Amino acid sequence: MKNYTSITSMLALALVFIVAVATAANAPELTFKFTKNNVPGARQTQPEGINNAGVIVGGYEGKNGMWHGYILNGKNLTTLDDPKADNSTIAYSLPYNGTSPVVGVYTNTSGNYVGFLYKGGNFTNIRPPGAVGSWASGINDKEEIVGWYWDSGGVQHGFLLKGTTYKTLDVPGATTTYGTGIDDKGNILFTWLDSSFVHHACIYNGKKYVPIDVPGAGAAGSSAMGINNEGDVVYCWFDSSSRCHGALRHGGKYYKFDYPKAVSTYGSGINDKHTILGGYWLQLPGPSSGYKATY
Repeated sequence: MKNYTSITSMLALALVFIVAVATAANAPELTFKFTKNNVPGARQTQPEGINNAGVIVGGYEGKNGMWHGYILNGKNLTTLDDPKADNSTIAYSLPYNGTSPVVGVYTNTSGNYVGFLYKGGNFTNIRPPGAVGSWASGINDKEEIVGWYWDSGGVQHGFLLKGTTYKTLDVPGATTTYGTGIDDKGNILFTWLDSSFVHHACIYNGKKYVPIDVPGAGAAGSSAMGINNEGDVVYCWFDSSSRCHGALRHGGKYYKFDYPKAVSTYGSGINDKHTILGGYWLQLPGPSSGYKATY
């Protein structure tokens, strides 16, 4: 996976301090304060998760073109390269109130995606039985893990891992299901595709799937990427040109935003301290950069 992109980038196909005022969708104005957040010296940075202490995980492209996972704690950078990876690793999530463990994904020598758990300096595969590929994207303080996997027929299913037990979770009516986040109450965030390949978002509380699509999104819909313990959700939503933009669901209302001067923006992570994490592009095609924003 030499030209590695995160799930957000794949869905889009298609971040000095700056203050911007977001235009709300069916809600009063909400102010977002943006800060660039890149790995020093990286060609590209794609931040993915942030905990309540402000520790960030994600992926960056090095000078040799390889993608590496990372943990950024203030100015302290830890690079994560799964020893079983061929040429790319990316970290996706860490607990709200800790720096370990970390979950993410790497590509193996066969070019398949494999989810991983990084704990105590060791990497362990996260791969449901029978999966030909997997992706670990969310973890909570109870170390419950969510993600998705590919079966032998190429169909993608969501999963929940509790202890050593995997449970497949498919959103009713979905042709593809991605588990993208989980809060400490066990509420699971999903992005799913319908038969027309439109992206939708929902939260599963263990009994029912509650739709939380971004209002006014284009024909490609909206993808939910991160959730906190207040139920706030960050998104990539698609406009009429299928270009990705950021959105926040806060207090049951939706607020759309873009990093200033960016042509495409996504939200990927969110903590309980009203901090959003994500990435943006100043031009497409072009390198991705990271941002952190408070609201």
